[in-house]
Amino acid sequence: MNTALETKSLGLRYGKAWALRDCTLRLPAGSVIALVGPNGAGKTTLLQLVTGLLHPTEGTVEVLGQDARAGSAEALAKVGFVAQEHPLYQGFSVSDLLRMGRALNLRWDQPLAERRLGELAIPLAKRAGSLSGGQQAQVALALALAKRPALLVLDEPLANLDPIARRDFMRTVMAAVAEDEITVLLSSHVIADLEAACDWLVLLKGGTPQLAGAIEEVLAGHRMLTGPRTDAEASMPGLVRATYSDRHTDLLVRTETGPDLHPTWRSQPVGLEELILAYLERPTELTR
Repeated sequence: MNTALETKSLGLRYGKAWALRDCTLRLPAGSVIALVGPNGAGKTTLLQLVTGLLHPTEGTVEVLGQDARAGSAEALAKVGFVAQEHPLYQGFSVSDLLRMGRALNLRWDQPLAERRLGELAIPLAKRAGSLSGGQQAQVALALALAKRPALLVLDEPLANLDPIARRDFMRTVMAAVAEDEITVLLSSHVIADLEAACDWLVLLKGGTPQLAGAIEEVLAGHRMLTGPRTDAEASMPGLVRATYSDRHTDLLVRTETGPDLHPTWRSQPVGLEELILAYLERPTELTR
């Protein structure tokens, strides 16, 4: 497996509080990776460590499998980043922003940026501050893609967009993946968009990874079991979540350690949203 991003015992501490700790991941090149977790889970911290905006308290992060430390000139030249809120210089025209990007980056594809913005009917002469939220997101994405990055990092880019703007943004991302075979690391709370676009999952909770793997394999490693009403399975190995009604019990379990239950129990596959919510709702002391 070619590696796009590798972290080893990565951690960042603010005073006495750890925003991220014991984060060890190896993420494959060419994948679209969903980064999910509740607010405060460490998602933005991880992305800022990957892009060199923050420096770790402990551990290492290497990008693109070439021993290039995050934040180094070698790494920055190959990483595109769209931050939350799509920050742009509001008084600059779109053309000014493209000119700035050309001046600041060793690799810059002006025709690519102009073509993508032209396809979206975003005027180059218009000031960034007068664009809609969806248009500003597209300009920020065009600036990141014009670097011709090998790794594109997106921090909650869909959070404040309407459904049409979200769709258009993700179409642009997936077109870039198809055309240039880039790796995408995408943080988002919009699970439906992640399910449609991503093939790899990283779930953070409490500043530590809880799940990481190809989405198909992660889903195949869990099952939903339904059987008679009972409390006996509440502490069994492999249990992720137990829910009870008056007459039956639903158990979401990891299949490699799941219970050998009576054959009358019904087994069903688990959907991505159901799985993510189960881990997010799980008490923190059980997820570590």
